[in-house]
Amino acid sequence: MNVLFLCTGNSCRSLMGEAIFNHLAPAGWHAISAGSKPLGRLNSRAVALLQEKAIATEGYYSKSWQDLPLIPDIVISVCGNAASETCPAYLGPVMRSHWGVEDPAHVEGSDAEINMAFETAYAILRHRIECFLALPLAELQGDSLRLQAELDRIGVLLPEQV
Repeated sequence: MNVLFLCTGNSCRSLMGEAIFNHLAPAGWHAISAGSKPLGRLNSRAVALLQEKAIATEGYYSKSWQDLPLIPDIVISVCGNAASETCPAYLGPVMRSHWGVEDPAHVEGSDAEINMAFETAYAILRHRIECFLALPLAELQGDSLRLQAELDRIGVLLPEQV
C-alpha cells in the first residue's frame, strides 16, 4: 500500500509525513510526498529536525504530484486549517483524508518559537502516523469504509489524545 502525503509546497509537512511514515511503516507499506505547487527545495529546519530524530532524509526531494512514480492507494493532505491555506485535492480514484497541520515554515518569531512550531508539527504527524500504523491494517485493507473512518478520526488527533 502506498500513502501520499500531500500539501502545496512539498518542502516541510508532507516531507515530514513521508519520512516519519517510512521510518515506522511495516513491510508492504510505503509513503511518498508531493505538492500541487512544489517549492523545489526541502525546508532546512524540517530536514534538520528529522535528522535529529534519527529519521533518514536521503533521497527525499520536493516534487509535483504530476511527477509521482506510482498511483497512491491513500492520499493524506496535511495543509493547515487555520492558516487559510487551500489544500490541493488529489485528482484520482483513491482514498483521501485530511490531517491538517499548521505550517511551521510560516511561523515568525525567535529561533525558540520557530523550533517549537517545527517540534509541534513533527509531534502531531508522528502521533497520527503511529495511530494509523497501530490499526489492524491487514483487516482494514479489505474494509475501505472502516479504513476511511479511521483515517478521518486520526486526522483530528493531537499528541495528548488517545
